[in-house]
Formats: sequence, C-alpha cells, structure tokens
Amino acid sequence: MTTTADPIAIKLDRLFDVADTNADGYVEWADHERTVDRLLAAYKIGKSDRRAQTLRVAYQMYWMELLRHADGEDRLSRDQYHLACRFAAVDTSRFNLVEGLPHALFDVMDTDGDDSIGQAEFKQYLEAWAIADPTALEAFAKLDTDGDGFISRHEFIRAVREFFHSPDLDAPGSLIFGAVGT
Repeated sequence: MTTTADPIAIKLDRLFDVADTNADGYVEWADHERTVDRLLAAYKIGKSDRRAQTLRVAYQMYWMELLRHADGEDRLSRDQYHLACRFAAVDTSRFNLVEGLPHALFDVMDTDGDDSIGQAEFKQYLEAWAIADPTALEAFAKLDTDGDGFISRHEFIRAVREFFHSPDLDAPGSLIFGAVGT
C-alpha cells in the first residue's frame, strides 16, 4: 500500500524552511524580526512608515498566536510549528493568520499603491524571502488568476488561504514560497 504525504504538511515544511531564517531548526521571534527587516529593506520602506509598523504588529500578533497554540514555547521546532500554524490558520477567535498578516504583507509589496502587485514587486518579495527556486517567478502567472498581469489583493489573499487550506500542491497559493514537491 502506498501512502501519500499530507500536502498541507509539505507546504508547512516549505514555510518552516523559509521562516527559520538562521537555519537552526527552530522558528523564534528573532526569525520573524529578520523577515520583517528583510521585507522592509527589499521594498525600501523605513521603520517609521505606517506599512512597516503594521507589518511588524501583524507579525507580532501572528507570533503570539503561534505561541498560544504551541503551549507557550519560546521557540518552535518543525513539529510544533506545523501544529501551531494549523491551529492559527483556522482559529478566528483572536488574530486570524490567513487574513491579518497577508493584508499587511500586501500593503508592503504594493510599492506604488495601486492595490495590485506587479511582477517586479513580486520579484522583490521572492528576493526578500531568499527564495532561489528558478520556477518561483513562474508562480506569478499562476497567482494572477484573471490574467491581467497583476496580482490583486483578492488574488493574493485567496492564494494565502489556498496555501494553508488547499490539499492541491499545484494550486496557485501552494506556490507562494516556491514550488513544493512530494
């Protein structure tokens, strides 16, 4: 009998790998701080900018939700991170990971304020996350579900929802952090 790996676990492995910015096998607040700093640097946004402050607060709330679902650990192993992300993605009692953080991230990525992300803006996102997958930029076309050459806020939020909820590894949202394989 052949068993198939859980597609959500595969995607969360990918997310863990990019979130563990110092590659020590744990995700901790310092990793999120480095991510925020890299995103702000990539998009040339000063720390006093409203978008920067909103992104940092969104990451802080996300981190607190992960800790809450991981029983208060100060750093999360891969397994703890998986479990905490799964709970945080469906728990709407406080901060909803799938809604709050992506809006703040979109605001940072949308450098020209046109409520859409162009290919150059998406490339900055990939560079900020240090995603070197050569097929990652191809994800842009898949995330642009209406084919207008831009990723709208709606398309981006939909993609994040797919990342956390869809078992389809080929769904556009599954490609946000580069291609995932089985």
